[in-house]
Amino acid sequence: MAKIFGIFACFLIVALDVTAGILGIKAEAAQNQQKHLRVFIFECKEPSHDAFLLGLAAASLLAIAHILANLLGGCSICTTDDVQKASPSRQISLACLLFTWIILAVALSMLVIGIMSNRKSRASCGFTHHHFLSIGGILCMVHGLFSVAYYVTTTAANP
Repeated sequence: MAKIFGIFACFLIVALDVTAGILGIKAEAAQNQQKHLRVFIFECKEPSHDAFLLGLAAASLLAIAHILANLLGGCSICTTDDVQKASPSRQISLACLLFTWIILAVALSMLVIGIMSNRKSRASCGFTHHHFLSIGGILCMVHGLFSVAYYVTTTAANP
């Protein structure tokens, strides 16, 4: 029963992260369909409501996937002495946990920058903000890989 639950949990985490990634890439495509004028590194564009909503959905799914992975994996913080004395699978588990947090921070930042550039109240000119939504979407998929690796190594380290 525990194996079936583990497989289901991994599929759910990957499905959430892949869906978030696809939504981020679709948000980038919706943003690129808006009218814009570009001169060197400056760009004037109208915000895209579709890109705003898709980016918001992607960021929400990424957060849900991260919370789910940490709850199922059993988020644990250790001192440096505990990490050095831990088994190799436990050290890999903690490394995967660290990478999931780093990827979450970068992906969520990229998605939020893309979302904020597409909010309705903002139609302005400034530096180009290219590919923030699609890079955030790709990082969502990478987050799924590290989340599953974290869950698998955690369950392997704690039989």
